[in-house]
Amino acid sequence: GAAMIIVCGLHAVQELVDTHAVGRVVSLLGPDTPHQAFNNILAEQHLKLTFHDVVEMMDGFSAPRATDAEKLIEFIEGWDQSRPMLIHCWAGISRSTASAYTALCMLRPSVDEEELAQELRAASPSATPNRLIVSYADALLGRNGRMSRAIEKIGRGENAYLGKPFVLRP
Repeated sequence: GAAMIIVCGLHAVQELVDTHAVGRVVSLLGPDTPHQAFNNILAEQHLKLTFHDVVEMMDGFSAPRATDAEKLIEFIEGWDQSRPMLIHCWAGISRSTASAYTALCMLRPSVDEEELAQELRAASPSATPNRLIVSYADALLGRNGRMSRAIEKIGRGENAYLGKPFVLRP
């Protein structure tokens, strides 16, 4: 079907929104990067979350919080899948891939978490999902640590300054 999750960095968003007639956007950016509005994306179809790409509480950084994961899960639950959803962070490597992995686990609940993590790795050699986001989602979705273990198992992605945009099919 039309269901499709597009993952990219900030630089590629508008072009991909236009090309794929995207209907929903998740933006994950640090406090120092202003959120943008994108053409043809309604405000209520745009989730804007603001935190740094860190995996622990550190002075001077805003780490992701459980409430961010709650908002993400609620937004994914509200997706009717009729038009693609685009998930982006600054580089398209860590915050966005953690969120896309969360979406895959939610949308294909009968599939093993490890299998979905391997699918993410195959789609994006540079994906290094933010472990804190994954651990919050894991707890909220009642996965008993399986999501976190699966992401640990695929390990760090290849070094990249920017991740290449990629598509996942829920």
